[in-house]
Amino acid sequence: MKEKYKKIDKEKDKIEKVHKAVNWDTEDDDFTQAFWDQNVKQFWLPEEVPVSKDIPSWNELSEKERVLYKRVLAGLTLLDTKQGNDGIPSMMELTDNFQRKAVLSFMGTMEEIHAKSYSNIFTTLLSKREINDLFDWIEEEPLLQNKAKIVLRQYKNTDDEKSLYLSMATSVFLESFLFYSGFFYPLFLAGQGKMISSGEIISLILRDESLHGKYIGLLAQEKFNAFKYDDKNELKDKVYDLLKELMENEEKYTRMLYEGSGLEEQVINFLKYNANSALTNLGFEEFYKVEPVNAIVLNGLSTETKTHDFFSTKGNGYQKGIYEDLEDEDFFFPENNFLN
Repeated sequence: MKEKYKKIDKEKDKIEKVHKAVNWDTEDDDFTQAFWDQNVKQFWLPEEVPVSKDIPSWNELSEKERVLYKRVLAGLTLLDTKQGNDGIPSMMELTDNFQRKAVLSFMGTMEEIHAKSYSNIFTTLLSKREINDLFDWIEEEPLLQNKAKIVLRQYKNTDDEKSLYLSMATSVFLESFLFYSGFFYPLFLAGQGKMISSGEIISLILRDESLHGKYIGLLAQEKFNAFKYDDKNELKDKVYDLLKELMENEEKYTRMLYEGSGLEEQVINFLKYNANSALTNLGFEEFYKVEPVNAIVLNGLSTETKTHDFFSTKGNGYQKGIYEDLEDEDFFFPENNFLN
């Protein structure tokens, strides 16, 4: 009987709860509204990039090059799907601040747009049968499936403050590190004048992911610094354990994917370079020793505006508004204690 009344009381509380609305007139912190503005200014759609211009370049690639290209994009499609459907929602669920929820929601939408952009490339360059075979490969490739499994293991178990922090750390690793085994090859080719339009899509996605990694990294740092000393040590150990697990799988995935290309070691070095960036986003020190990154690919990482004829193509220089190029200093907020 008591249980029955407890249930009634809970239902009554839900009915009588005051529902609040997001108020953008007041800044809830000194960075979220800036990230909202930047996300909106960066908004783009894959249909605005003329991928059909890549058809002659695609036809000039060898069969091995085409297989590598479409598979790196297929792997990215899976990760973007899981980030948009599971990663971002898992963080939103336990985030009370409405402005932060809004920014995360926008980022989740962009992850879906990223996934759609790869399908636009597939539809333009591949036959229906090739596309179906590619999506079968996504489901059958064990190292790719394991990567998604590791990430989802955390996202699916986000139910308290500690697990929320770990999901944020996982998200930063995904956006600032795991994507980059897939980004390397399109940047490598585009830097040599091949697959230029598809390379522009990667540049647009890179610009978004840079923003996502920094924002969620700030939220993670804030949450981490609110924990007690022992909890911090426990969580930091788990973050590094996760990083090592992901890197071990990613090295195997890279060697499988890039086998015979001669690029395997360069891609793994690139992964470690970006893993260090992910750790920096989380407020931790760099972990991996890296060699100089391939100059062509490193240049492709730049989010600087490129010059384009906007009547014929849309690249990452396209702007719906006027804004300055992103710099690391734009994301330094000395007034926030959690960054000190």
